[in-house]
Amino acid sequence: MIVVLPSCRREVEGLPDDVRGDLADALARLDAGLSLAMPLSRPMRSIGRGVHELRLKDRSGQYRVIYALLVRGSIHVLHAFKKTTRATPQRSIAVAQRRLQEMIA
Repeated sequence: MIVVLPSCRREVEGLPDDVRGDLADALARLDAGLSLAMPLSRPMRSIGRGVHELRLKDRSGQYRVIYALLVRGSIHVLHAFKKTTRATPQRSIAVAQRRLQEMIA
C-alpha cells in the first residue's frame, strides 16, 4: 500500500510529468515487493530507520522523494523536492523527520 502524506501531496503534484511517471514506476516496484538500490534509491539513516531517498531526474533538474518503509507492505511518501545543491538540504531532512515523527506518533 502506498500512502502519500497529505502535506506531501502538493509537492508530488508539483513535480514535472516525466518525474512523476518515474516516481509512479518506482513506487509500483516497491509496492510489488521489489527492493530498489543505487542509483535509484539510497537509505537516509540520518532521517530514520527504514527511510530512503528516490533519486529522479529529467531535463529540468534532479528531484528527490523521501519515503519510509515502516510496516511490511506499506510505503509512506514523506517529502518531495527539487535538488539544487550537492548535499540534501538540512531543511528537507528536517521536514522529512518532522513528518515521520507526526506519522508514527
